[in-house]
Amino acid sequence: MIRSGIVVLLAALAAMPAWAGAQKEEALAANVASTMRRSVSDANAPRLVFDDQREADAWLGEMSSRLVKRIPDKWTRERLLTAIHYEATRAGLDPQLVLGLIQVESGFNKYAISGAGARGLMQVMPFWVRSIGNAQHNLFDLTTNLRYGCTILRYYLDIERGNLFRALGRYNGSLGRAEYPNLVVGAWKGRWHWVAPLPVKTAAVAPPLLR
Repeated sequence: MIRSGIVVLLAALAAMPAWAGAQKEEALAANVASTMRRSVSDANAPRLVFDDQREADAWLGEMSSRLVKRIPDKWTRERLLTAIHYEATRAGLDPQLVLGLIQVESGFNKYAISGAGARGLMQVMPFWVRSIGNAQHNLFDLTTNLRYGCTILRYYLDIERGNLFRALGRYNGSLGRAEYPNLVVGAWKGRWHWVAPLPVKTAAVAPPLLR
């Protein structure tokens, strides 16, 4: 019964347009803004963050096979997945959660623009560039968008004390409503869930950026 429900949800996700994100602008404490500013200014090259290369290869191969219909070009697909894994892990997020969020927010369209003006893969609102970035930051750039999106979601998780449903509601600008969190979690668990094959070790996860 649960499996059939997941199948129906995924079919609906595949048929629907990208969800229009509309994060709400709010005042940030000086120390929080400073921490987020440092995060989005990080210029490190994306890489897979695993303890074991076999696990890295297994993850990339599996996720790539799931994404091939949306992004046929292998180089583009693997570059995106590497960046997602790096930015999610450095923010203390599950990369599969971020994949689910991107599926719902933009359908993996890096040039997506919502009716509210949110941009790119993770549908980041432009006011964040003013708040924690600089004028050179392009939200249609793959790594920049992922860096902003993961930093913002980490911030919302911290202020919601780890409550994922409330954090996702804040991310989408729909706090208190269940539709969006349920879509993201459904995509995460139904399409992107992954467990490392034995005897490959479990991936290392970086600690949260914000406290």
